[in-house]
Amino acid sequence: MKPDDTHQLVKLQGCLKDIKSAAARPVAAGQTVSITCTADLDLYSEYYNKTLLSWYLQKPGETPELLIYHATVRHSGVSDRFSGSGCGTNFALTISGVQAGDAGVYYCQSVHWWNNQDVFTQCES
Repeated sequence: MKPDDTHQLVKLQGCLKDIKSAAARPVAAGQTVSITCTADLDLYSEYYNKTLLSWYLQKPGETPELLIYHATVRHSGVSDRFSGSGCGTNFALTISGVQAGDAGVYYCQSVHWWNNQDVFTQCES
């Protein structure tokens, strides 16, 4: 792929009513891109002493893959090209050196727990 080629990289969706997110946009290979996510409520939990915000990537025909949890912690096996930042109500996922394989739908989601595990919740249509 040439550096000037562009691809539809992101279509960010929030399943919760308190999450606002961006629409799809083309990104050139090799670029650095930041995707923002804004919540109406502070997502910091004093009980857990953590920020309850996760980022997921869903590639065509696949289940969502956890990238980042607690706003800034990279999940095991995720490339260091992906990083999360933010606190309170404003968050960002940054992808450096974008590759064609990064294409998909990116989701930000307030963390949901089930049986002591972070789980992805599908949107209702």
